[in-house]
Amino acid sequence: MTTITQPSEGPGAYGHARVRVSDADREDAIDVLNAAFAEGRLAREEHAERVERALGSRTYAELAAVSGDLPAGPLEALPSRAQPDRARALPRPAGRTNPLAVASLACGLIPVLPATLAAIVLGVAARRQIRQAGGRGAGLAACGLALGALYILVTVVVVFLVVRLTRAGSGTQPGRARAGAIPV
Repeated sequence: MTTITQPSEGPGAYGHARVRVSDADREDAIDVLNAAFAEGRLAREEHAERVERALGSRTYAELAAVSGDLPAGPLEALPSRAQPDRARALPRPAGRTNPLAVASLACGLIPVLPATLAAIVLGVAARRQIRQAGGRGAGLAACGLALGALYILVTVVVVFLVVRLTRAGSGTQPGRARAGAIPV
């Protein structure tokens, strides 16, 4: 069994040491403990003991003592104007994938001219949004753009070849008269 140090009772120990915690504060502390357990920083027994203590804690000082020796702890006391908000201090989850990037890729997978044009337009718009506001999906937007451009290129080449083969098959070429034809 491990020993966890008790917080000092002084008024400045954790900012607002005697202020009562909420259920959300306890859940935040348990999230820190779960992350530490997943990283191998806590043994199973120690994790269970600390979770039990976190659930039973009534003040910020008691709660901070549970996670004070872990990288994400100690939990901050009540935020003051000088301190950043706790939500800003915690690492943010990765941003949401840009929906225009997903739509660009989906349209890029459809080999029909209107869809390929939409893939290009959506891809450009998605890349602009991602560059300005951040987020994920730059690769999806690039793939949508590339597929749209590829399908347009293939369409142009196929149309060129069909026109060329049609003229060659009919025997008429621009600037040449057919053999035996009477010029008019």
